[in-house]
Amino acid sequence: MNLRIFLQTLMTTATIYKPQRLTSISEKVTTIGTFDGIHIGHQKILKQVVQLARDKGYVPAVLTLFPHPRMVLQKDDSIKLLNTIEERVALLTSLGIEAVIVKKFTKEFSNLSAKDYVKQILVDELNTKHIVIGYDHHFGKNRSANISDLKAFAKRYDFKVEEISAQDIEDVTVSSTKIRTALNAGEVDLANAYLGYNFFITGHVIKGKGLGRTIGFPTANIHNTATYKLIPGNGVYVVSSQIGDKTIFGMMNIGTNPTVNGKIRSIEVHFFNFNENIYNAELKIEFLKRLRSEQKFENLEGLKIQLKQDMANAHQYIEALHD
Repeated sequence: MNLRIFLQTLMTTATIYKPQRLTSISEKVTTIGTFDGIHIGHQKILKQVVQLARDKGYVPAVLTLFPHPRMVLQKDDSIKLLNTIEERVALLTSLGIEAVIVKKFTKEFSNLSAKDYVKQILVDELNTKHIVIGYDHHFGKNRSANISDLKAFAKRYDFKVEEISAQDIEDVTVSSTKIRTALNAGEVDLANAYLGYNFFITGHVIKGKGLGRTIGFPTANIHNTATYKLIPGNGVYVVSSQIGDKTIFGMMNIGTNPTVNGKIRSIEVHFFNFNENIYNAELKIEFLKRLRSEQKFENLEGLKIQLKQDMANAHQYIEALHD
């Protein structure tokens, strides 16, 4: 189904992304979690939710939180997420989730009692009839309530609880950790295997210093507005982007441009066989392969020679994709 997603304010502490046809009275099968990355472990759980909803004639739904609780309660700006909240919603809906409820996490929200959380949000607001949740799920003020408490509330408020197996929960936790570790090390092909799709970033094309153009490698400078989004480790990568109706390949440099004594980390893409003006465009760029780490060369000529080799290696990789 082709979903048109829009944002509707429900309360001061909640927003919801959903197809326009849905209403708050729609009966739902709901799962709850951060779902950062929507990787293969998450996808297994989400398929279960979608299938269960289809069997029962309910709407498949996800309740998630934003910002990350650590950002609010511990004021931790160091945490980096695999997806922006917009990317998370788009990925969830692409997998058949028809209602994505994004709760704005605040200190006030964290102080909700377990009873108020269940009654006000899960029952009254979402009209949940079936919850798919992990055995280790905790909720309410100080995360004091557990799945046994949730099952007790289910009897009181007439909904069912289905536990996600311990093995599936472990897979979700391990996969998230492995993906972040792989991306920080620049191992995007390994991260992609865990994700089940190519890791990507989205950003606006802005004007840079124009250094690449002077050595025959003009670049699109990508401005990442979501500072909490994880950016892979410094280096040179093979990437692709959908520009108009075409898939355009290129190579991306993430780093500080040490050859010219740069200090600020930047994201620059040289697209192959492409010369259109894309300033101010918003691009989604997928990471396919890391070519090398960032290096400092003695001069621009040395950098230019390496970039030619990078381009040859990138083309070789791209050609192999189509064999």
